[in-house]
Amino acid sequence: MKRTTHFLMCAVVLLFSTVLLAQSTITGTVVEAGTDIPLPGANVIEKGTSNGVTSNFDGNFTITTKASSGEIVISYIGYNSKTISFSGDLALGNVILESSQVGLEEIQIIASVAVDRKTPVAVSTVKAQEIELKLGTQEFPEILKSTPGVYATKAGGGYGDGRINLRGFNSENVAVMINGIPVNDMENGRVYWSNWAGLGDVTSTMQVQRGLGAAKIAVPSIGGTINIVTKTTDAEEGGNVITSIGNDGYFKYGLTYSTGLMDSGFAATVSAAKTEGDGYVDGTEFSGVSYFVNISKEINDAHTLSFSAFGAKQRHGQRQNMHLIETYRNAESGRKFNADWGYKNGQVTFQEDNFYNKPQMSLNHYWNLNDNTSINTSAYASFGSGGGGGTAGDYKFGLDATTGQGDYRIGAFGPIDFDKIVDENIAAGANGAETYLRASRNDHNWYGVLSTLKTNLADDLVLLAGLDYRYYKGIHFSEVTDLLGAQFALDDGNVNNPNAALQVGDKRDYYNDGLVGWLGAFGQLEYDVNANFNTFISLAASNTSYKRVDYFNYLDSDPLQETDRYNFFGFSAKGGANYRIDGYHNVFANLGYFEKAPGFDSVFLNFTNDNINADAPNQKISSFELGYGYRSEKLSGNINLYHTRWNDRTETASFQQPDGTRAAANILGVNAIHQGIELDFIYRACESFSLTGMVSLGDWRWDSNVTDVDILDEDQNVVDTVNLFIKDLHVADAAQTTMALGANYKFSEDTRLIIDYNYYDNLYAEFDPSDRGTAGAPDAWKMPAYGLFDIAMTHGFSFGSFDATLTARMNNVFDTEYISDAQDGSGSNSDTALVYYGFGRTFSIGAKLNF
Repeated sequence: MKRTTHFLMCAVVLLFSTVLLAQSTITGTVVEAGTDIPLPGANVIEKGTSNGVTSNFDGNFTITTKASSGEIVISYIGYNSKTISFSGDLALGNVILESSQVGLEEIQIIASVAVDRKTPVAVSTVKAQEIELKLGTQEFPEILKSTPGVYATKAGGGYGDGRINLRGFNSENVAVMINGIPVNDMENGRVYWSNWAGLGDVTSTMQVQRGLGAAKIAVPSIGGTINIVTKTTDAEEGGNVITSIGNDGYFKYGLTYSTGLMDSGFAATVSAAKTEGDGYVDGTEFSGVSYFVNISKEINDAHTLSFSAFGAKQRHGQRQNMHLIETYRNAESGRKFNADWGYKNGQVTFQEDNFYNKPQMSLNHYWNLNDNTSINTSAYASFGSGGGGGTAGDYKFGLDATTGQGDYRIGAFGPIDFDKIVDENIAAGANGAETYLRASRNDHNWYGVLSTLKTNLADDLVLLAGLDYRYYKGIHFSEVTDLLGAQFALDDGNVNNPNAALQVGDKRDYYNDGLVGWLGAFGQLEYDVNANFNTFISLAASNTSYKRVDYFNYLDSDPLQETDRYNFFGFSAKGGANYRIDGYHNVFANLGYFEKAPGFDSVFLNFTNDNINADAPNQKISSFELGYGYRSEKLSGNINLYHTRWNDRTETASFQQPDGTRAAANILGVNAIHQGIELDFIYRACESFSLTGMVSLGDWRWDSNVTDVDILDEDQNVVDTVNLFIKDLHVADAAQTTMALGANYKFSEDTRLIIDYNYYDNLYAEFDPSDRGTAGAPDAWKMPAYGLFDIAMTHGFSFGSFDATLTARMNNVFDTEYISDAQDGSGSNSDTALVYYGFGRTFSIGAKLNF
């Protein structure tokens, strides 16, 4: 018996040893081709088995196989899978996955995509899958609301009217780039998200590079850069159909199809979607059609051509006018109240609306000269057409803040009675319209070329250099859109046609062109001292030129109708270094200085050609940042400290003297300091559950008072002085304290639940520093802090031979009432502030069918 037992024990030991000997241990790091960006969550499967692991936050994986030899398959959504043979233990090093989209690698070079733990900047990246899950009925910028330093709101609540602030800077000082192409308005730097209403459907990757960012071109990004990379075209044939419904009549449907990469090297992807709804806010009905097309042709191993075009033709009602808190509380519809719409002949008619179509087209040429050198060039064009609606003539749309009564309102706090205005205009007959509707148009033609050379000077030294040319013509005019029953409308805005009797479509009030030129050059050296120490230095310079043509304020024979061209030189210099202490820890630092040309309106004061501020000073920005990162299998985290000084913010004062001439002042010394600390983390408790979080603590204040600034007349005589008492007042219009916590739970590979909480505090109502002209001026009204819960769930399943996905999302789950935006009032308190309330509970349910 003992001998039998001993034999069995030996057999078990021998069998166990045989199993151990049959196993192999394989390690590697999954990265993206061209950028070496780690791909966390990549699937690593032993072929023919259910044995598998996923890569960690750094793209690293270790798999113990069941057999001593065989194959492993490495896959990641959006990338081509790779099969690798093994026999025994194997250290693979970097496993490079090629994108399943043709030309994506080259676009990422043009777009200056930052690499985790290598590029020394504070960066957050959002992939297409997360955008698809989180967007729902939200505004596109709101996808980023859990990112440190970001404050995003729906503003008035109209479709596409959202806004975003980054580290306390508004969109004029945050560069937004799509495929490396800047889209900030070339006259004022603003970004109108309604122009890009369908962007969420075609975005492949979105990066927020806070602070200096990784952009090589001379982009005047004080707060940071929002870097959006769209889809190109899929290497494999297929497509999908989508549809979704939501609150307040929201309905969306769309189709995407890709031919795949053919043997001829040709590939094409087309996508289109329609979105419509009534809007959460009263009187904000909307309808939009978004479109996207990409055509690529691989000519040979050295050349690829890619053409893309995308945009969104949309129209939506707006809530332009803020109101007192008292008004919302008294109105029956509460926070949904909107005074800027009404009825005409039984149809909804907008006092304020927005309509626009801005197709952007680009032709990209990717040229690999050899293994070390490539040139990527993008020639692009954009043609914008549209504007915003409003009223002209006598303003009849006011209402009492307490009772909601108005002479042209249908009931208390009711919509506008346009029929009453129509009746009055008809009765006026030959006298013309007393009140009518108009649109302020802001059409434009924009052309540019962006070319980037990348060459490996040595194994550890990379040079990137290029040119950036842009030409912009902004066409600004007001036009009659609805006479509201009148025979005509009288207007004396055009000196070449005084007291004109206008019909629908005629120009009125003003008509001028803004011509902007831009020529920039940039260069960047990246030096990898070793695998763990990376540095860069970047230089850029640009010349911005402005010219104005005014067709209404000057006779056609007047030389002043067209100004000279005025040039402003800007430049930037920045550098940084990242050091990987070991596999877990890294630190980085960056610093930079740049000068930003003044805006168009700061040069042509009061929208005229005879009061030109040719000496408008550059804005001067200096910034430095320190960062620390930690990466392990379960925990990934970052801490950033930043300090940005914004000197000589563009500020002008102008007024008309008794003799009709103008006087103006460049107010220098309007300086602000934006500094703070940011922390973000991801904790993967297990394969099925992870936590995300961030804390952002900002201290943004105006730095000093500005006193006794001379106001000069046209002959440079001092006629008055101006003071700004702003020292230590808070920079307003964005929450200086933000926090977020999220939970992500996988019930299975196909089913996932996400819960997000966002908290906002230290939010001050917007005010103009020029309004603080008295010593002891108060801080702006501090709005109440608030927190919001969002929840989303997605489930994938087979539908016949197709893969399908259902996604449900609810925002503001507990229907929290909060104020998201405010304009400071007299006394800087809650009684006088004009505000927008944020949205209450909203929801959407969507389905996607892949084929």
